[in-house]
Amino acid sequence: MYILYSILAGLAVVPLLLYISNPYFLQDLRYSIICLLVGIRFGKYSKSKPLYSIVDNFLDKVKKHPDKPFIVFENTSYTYRETDIQSNKVARALSQHADIKAGDSVALYLGNEPLYVWIWLALTKLGCTAALLNCNIRSKSLLHCFSCSDAKVIIVASELQGAVEEVLPVLQEQGVRVFILSEACDTPGMESLLGRIREASDQPLSPQLRANITIKSPAVYIYTSGTTGLPKAALINHERVWMASFMQNLSGVRSDDVLYLYLPLYHSSGFLMGLTAAIERGITVVLRRKFSASQFWDDCRKYNVTVIQYIGEIMRYLCNTPKRDNDRKHRVRLAIGNGIRADTWTDFLERFGDIRVIECYGATEGNVGFINYIGKVGALGKENFLHKAACKYALIKYDTEREEPVRDSSGFCVRVPKGETGLLLGKIGKRAPFSGYAKNTQQTEKKKLKDVFVKGDLYFNSGDLLKIDHEGFVFFQDRIGDTFRWKGENVATTEVADHLLMVDCIEEANVYGVKVPGHEGRIGMAALKLKEDMEFDSGATYKHVKAYLPSYARPRFIRLQNAFEVTGTFKQMKVRLAEEGFNPDSTQDRLFYLEESQGYVPMTLDIYRSITDGKIRL
Repeated sequence: MYILYSILAGLAVVPLLLYISNPYFLQDLRYSIICLLVGIRFGKYSKSKPLYSIVDNFLDKVKKHPDKPFIVFENTSYTYRETDIQSNKVARALSQHADIKAGDSVALYLGNEPLYVWIWLALTKLGCTAALLNCNIRSKSLLHCFSCSDAKVIIVASELQGAVEEVLPVLQEQGVRVFILSEACDTPGMESLLGRIREASDQPLSPQLRANITIKSPAVYIYTSGTTGLPKAALINHERVWMASFMQNLSGVRSDDVLYLYLPLYHSSGFLMGLTAAIERGITVVLRRKFSASQFWDDCRKYNVTVIQYIGEIMRYLCNTPKRDNDRKHRVRLAIGNGIRADTWTDFLERFGDIRVIECYGATEGNVGFINYIGKVGALGKENFLHKAACKYALIKYDTEREEPVRDSSGFCVRVPKGETGLLLGKIGKRAPFSGYAKNTQQTEKKKLKDVFVKGDLYFNSGDLLKIDHEGFVFFQDRIGDTFRWKGENVATTEVADHLLMVDCIEEANVYGVKVPGHEGRIGMAALKLKEDMEFDSGATYKHVKAYLPSYARPRFIRLQNAFEVTGTFKQMKVRLAEEGFNPDSTQDRLFYLEESQGYVPMTLDIYRSITDGKIRL
């Protein structure tokens, strides 16, 4: 009996010892159990023949609760059954009039609206791949993104008809069918689609149409900016769609939740973490065309929203709105996203109440990610033993001046110790593949790092500098290379530089991101070298960037230099320029500031102070 009491007493002490050694033990255990259950489901889906895809999951939800609202948009609600019917009509209209079949790619060029969801579901039912074009791109970028997908059909919102008309001659030369979402279209080379959808049959489509689709087949193309300058088409197969669609499950979203979705559906955050993840949970989605800080909480109250998505800037915008008596009167219990700063996180919770914030990390095309399931303010994720077992990753030393990993005397990369900043790599393998970019072998190979720790190993280079503390929490430090992030968008410096070089007075351009107090990410700045005997033409420069670059990519500051500092391999130096920023006291070079109503105007100390004090909002 004494021995039994001793054993029981010892067992009673175990939880205490576990808590002392790891205060997050129970939360780690709970998260691990959820991951195991999700892993079992994923394994079942991936091995099913024919493939059980996200559209099959949607059809099961239609059977389970046909009359449950699925999409709520501008005071109109569409049930799961109504969405299914509408997508059937779209599928039959496209099959009959666009002559598309399983394996074909079709480009979508429209903003957030129910038709976006119906068209994507229709294409998936037909076994097609959807190329989700950013509706802000124009001209050269539009043609480039379209050509990456090998699509022969593009479906265009009526309000974007003018943008497509600019490149229509090129599309016609390539034999591309252009369908406008309108009742009629008089432009030669363009066909209206809405009438054909309305007249089409709504009968269900045979699953045999997609019987040859596998877990590795392309599901969608999602475009991401990178070091090439032009957007790259990340190939997202059905395996990746499923992995991303479990995000809400891992975050604690329930089947009775209501999601507020305003992030663009052409982004992975809106499409995968938002739409397809909502289908997996079988929840209601309140869809909005675009974000509005002034209407955000009114919408949440009106539609009984319980789950919101965010990017870091969004949370700051909400915190910057005028305070109201009803700031805490809402039903939102969960916020899922990435990029929120620690100070904004704290301000958000203090003002808007007890909302569980799930910060996460991952790239559209990447093979490694993290989730902060604990809720530690400032962290983008937490290490977990199951995660480390399933996904091999490492932080390595990186030389920011030479812009390359540090290697030891044997030629291998060097891991950083806990608490130090390093470049995140994810080992490429069966469990964590890297599909790369469509029709861009050079950039696909550029994202791979070989012979990292042993000869012949292969890792995905995230391009992000992270830090992992002694408790296993992961913190974002910075981005490397030619890409920075502003207002939730990746900005490729080489693309911006290429456009600046088209201005007659500019000989060289060095584009980089600079930090601004009170703002997440970095805003664009360009150092320019002018052609000999020419002055800076501020008007022509502003006219050009306004015409060819989206607002988030336009350099907000200009710095004129007589000569550029370069490395030994003739690469432009950016680090010192980024550190000096746009402070007139930090340089003798002439600086200019982009005032939207006037164009580029000389930068003054008064303007600088107004920006840093928050009086001028960027």
